[in-house]
Amino acid sequence: MPRPTEDHFELRLAATREDIRAAQHLRYRVFVQELGGDGAMVDHDAQLEMDAFDPVYDHLLLLDRRRGDTVRDRVVGVYRLMRSDRVAEAGRYYCEDEYDLSVLKASGRRLLELGRSCVDADYRGGTAMLHLWSGLARYVADHDIDILFGVASFHGTDIGALKQALSFLYHNHLAPEDVRVRAVADHFQPMDLLPPDQIDRKEAVLQVPALIKGYLRLGGTVGDGAFIDHAFNTTDVCLIMDTARMTAGANAKYKKGRA
Repeated sequence: MPRPTEDHFELRLAATREDIRAAQHLRYRVFVQELGGDGAMVDHDAQLEMDAFDPVYDHLLLLDRRRGDTVRDRVVGVYRLMRSDRVAEAGRYYCEDEYDLSVLKASGRRLLELGRSCVDADYRGGTAMLHLWSGLARYVADHDIDILFGVASFHGTDIGALKQALSFLYHNHLAPEDVRVRAVADHFQPMDLLPPDQIDRKEAVLQVPALIKGYLRLGGTVGDGAFIDHAFNTTDVCLIMDTARMTAGANAKYKKGRA
């Protein structure tokens, strides 16, 4: 797909504390106000969804210059990024609370953790996510990333309501063994809740969030086991994209800095 070109959008990495707080404010509106999440460091008075990892990670921002006068007004999309060559600064990856990443960390390949991605409600269904994908693709190319990974969420924690989608992902998109992370043992939620012949494919696909579908279209796969995050009112899966296994077309787009 071509890179979106609307001149009123600006895509860049956060460079100041104000930039990061603008990202945290959008995350608050989406993850806390919309989805009912919470966390130990959520600041409800300032309307900021934040955690201890924010100062170390890169924050990819999408801004609409037509919207207000401050960066907080203008940020309409965010992605949080951590490369393997910088993870020592954080001590660990964010999603290691949920997934055992040993197989990825032992691979010797260049890793990039993705997380906290969200888009302002007024910009969903348009080109905002394409802009974020374009920026992510350029970041991947600039840093020679081999494997992208990170948790993505289904809204809600009712596993029964998600059994079609989770089973569909397990039986059709399970990661190869050499990159297959597993949910941590104490919180491992099996995903193979239905045998393949009992999956309603149409219903399952409808349940899968658009962001996860986007990863799957690029050749993304899922780790083994889901993680129920009660603090954020979500059920998480770990997505893995191995650039060496991506479809030829998708890989070419990444090499060109496209998404």
